[in-house]
Amino acid sequence: MKVDEDYLQKRPEGNARLIHKTFTNKEGIRRLDYGGGNGVLSECLRLQDWNSQSYDPFNSEDEPIESLGTFDLITVFEVFEHVPNVNELFTNLSRLTDNQSMVIFSTLLSDGQLNAATKIDWWYASPRNGHISLFSKKSLQLLASQHSWNLHSFSQNLHVLYKIPSKWNQHLFN
Repeated sequence: MKVDEDYLQKRPEGNARLIHKTFTNKEGIRRLDYGGGNGVLSECLRLQDWNSQSYDPFNSEDEPIESLGTFDLITVFEVFEHVPNVNELFTNLSRLTDNQSMVIFSTLLSDGQLNAATKIDWWYASPRNGHISLFSKKSLQLLASQHSWNLHSFSQNLHVLYKIPSKWNQHLFN
């Protein structure tokens, strides 16, 4: 039984369109798709002349993260909620960035979805989804702060971590 049929092709292609549309000036931007699975997102962007590569800790166990260098833009789509140790994830992202880097990630916020007095019935928290880490806006802000990042949320599902906006990404904050 297939649980997430869009994972392999459709969603990475949509994410590639989002990145390409959001950053019209890709000149000199080194990009990484962290947790990129089969690499479709990076391949789609390379076909549009992006300097893009994919890294998945589950598929790249032999490649030390330090060997990758740093990136201007890191995308982390559909990853945060699958990670058992989010502090380790933030540490890894910090190793791959510098002060002007940006991390765009998706995870659905739990705000308004969970109540200590009632049984959890939120579809996103279903064990079948493999979602083992759930985040409120406040928990993401605390994590970001602990790792010297700023957090900006565009929606309940799309967020960005940054330290200092730079020329190529400052249009996102206007």
